[in-house]
Amino acid sequence: MILGRFVEGLGEVLVAPGGVPFYPLRADRTAWARLLADARSAVLEAGEAHLGFDWPAVQARHFLIYQRQGRQTDYLDVRSARRVALSALVLAECVEASGRFLDDIANGIWATCEETYWGNPGALYMQKAGRGFPDPDERIVELGTGETAALLAWTHALLDEALDEVSPMLRRRIDHELRTRVLDVCLARDDFWWRGLTGVPVNNWTPWVCGNWLTTLLLIEKDTERRCQAVGKILRSLDIFLDSYAEDGGCDEGPAYWNRAGASLLECLELLHHASGGAIDVYDHPKVRQIGRFPARAQIADHWFVNFADAPATVSPSASVLYAYGKNIGDDGLMRLGAWAASMGDVLPAGPNAGLARQLHALFRLEELGCHHPSSPPYPAASWLPGIQVLTARRHEGTTEGLFVAVKGGTNAESHNHNDVGNVIVYVDGRPVLVDPGVETYSARTFSDERYEIWTMQSAYHNLPEIGGHQQLAARRYLPGGVKYTENDRRAAQSVSCDLSDEKACFRADIGGAYPSEAGVVSWVREVTLDRVGKGTVSVRESVRCTGPKEIVFNLITPCEVTVESGVVRLGSRPLPGDRLAGAATLHHDDELAVETEFITIDDPRLRESWGDRLHRVRLRPADPVTVGEWVFEAHGA
Repeated sequence: MILGRFVEGLGEVLVAPGGVPFYPLRADRTAWARLLADARSAVLEAGEAHLGFDWPAVQARHFLIYQRQGRQTDYLDVRSARRVALSALVLAECVEASGRFLDDIANGIWATCEETYWGNPGALYMQKAGRGFPDPDERIVELGTGETAALLAWTHALLDEALDEVSPMLRRRIDHELRTRVLDVCLARDDFWWRGLTGVPVNNWTPWVCGNWLTTLLLIEKDTERRCQAVGKILRSLDIFLDSYAEDGGCDEGPAYWNRAGASLLECLELLHHASGGAIDVYDHPKVRQIGRFPARAQIADHWFVNFADAPATVSPSASVLYAYGKNIGDDGLMRLGAWAASMGDVLPAGPNAGLARQLHALFRLEELGCHHPSSPPYPAASWLPGIQVLTARRHEGTTEGLFVAVKGGTNAESHNHNDVGNVIVYVDGRPVLVDPGVETYSARTFSDERYEIWTMQSAYHNLPEIGGHQQLAARRYLPGGVKYTENDRRAAQSVSCDLSDEKACFRADIGGAYPSEAGVVSWVREVTLDRVGKGTVSVRESVRCTGPKEIVFNLITPCEVTVESGVVRLGSRPLPGDRLAGAATLHHDDELAVETEFITIDDPRLRESWGDRLHRVRLRPADPVTVGEWVFEAHGA
């Protein structure tokens, strides 16, 4: 129990309602005038772009499109445009304080409050009426609702009496909506799965929703007893989230989701620390510290990150959160990563998931971030995370030069699971060679019983073998009632070990249990080694025992151009989106393996951001069915 120990004394430590705000209010002209000139200009430019904004309507057809076609981007595009507009207008008014943005802000407040539902169509399974249209008689609290609540709470707090210049009814309306949609609901109900009390495993939803609930609570709720009761509930849920992590702090959802898992945890801890006058302070707890360090351990090169599970290959981490996390736990490497991220991105976080709170977090740390001049991120030589069974290793610490390898054991019952036990990723000089494709744009299928019909979820489209015509199976299913687990818990790596030295990093695991019994595999031991000696190599040794002769296919996924020669697959560089390049490498294999290649045409916009219009799948086959066999694949930089 990390945070639960503070529940008993909350009444003594919580700052009184209306106490010191987390960020300067509009009325604090000195604080807003101190912002960097570039930041002020960027904020005003964004606000001016939304003057006279025509607030698009959320329509019934948006819910019908999701219900009938499984596509929620139509709805999300409309909602995101509205939220981005309101955030931009509020920040611009805080910077200028002239009143010229207030009428548009009033439009945004009213339009938002008039929405029947603030959440995502895909989350409507949480209401008793099930998927379809939102039930006006039941309020549910999920990601979109939480983000919207925090946006309105900050709008209320930052602008304060300035809103009364338009109408005193604006603040009253915000207060009413936040109480009826969030504060009263969260206080009355303990059955939302993200609370961690229903037996469903928690994930990034818990700190993300809790952070927005906490923000809304501290800015809006005036009743001391209700504040203490709600904060106690939040502390218990955050403890359950922390309990779900191993001591190494590894995030099985991947570094992109860390932006709303570990990063949202940090925001919760900062709010709690501030609201308690420093009494709630757990930055010295080992697990809290390790969770913060995960992104640095998962970074490959620049914006390329290890992307097991539902993670894209390229990530833009939240610079101010990384920096603040590092500062709070005293980790210079994490502070360097945050400062580097700030130097590589825009002045402010952008996009529908940035949120007003995270923009404020960045705005008031920009000057400090700019004073921290990193030469590069830390790029550790190797990291072994036994809790999620992930190894990352590079040839030289502190640089992207040479080979990099990542490999996972784990299970096929992870949050945002892909069937990828044993998957391996290889980069050369910071450029991708063997990759995990990532995940397509979310649809209704993504979190349904059709999830594993999507190719990106299947082991045959990872760097993994097929055995007797069989792929790996999941132990986690997504059904209308939520996540379900199969009785078979063997969809996991067994006998997992990792050996690290200055010369080598070696991972070893039996991945046979991830395959169905019909595959007839007794054991499949995969040993992945990064050898730093000489020019460096990555080798994959496969040792298999089956119940009888089985056809074997080794799958390799690459963004590179592919040339096949006897005993060699040459992987050539090609341009990728964002002025990036695929790497170049030579892959040696046993001569007896037959090699075929195929295009994977990519139409999905989310995947195209990383890989462009295609990937290649290389398939290597032994000439005859195998009962017992051993093969070695060895990769070198070209």
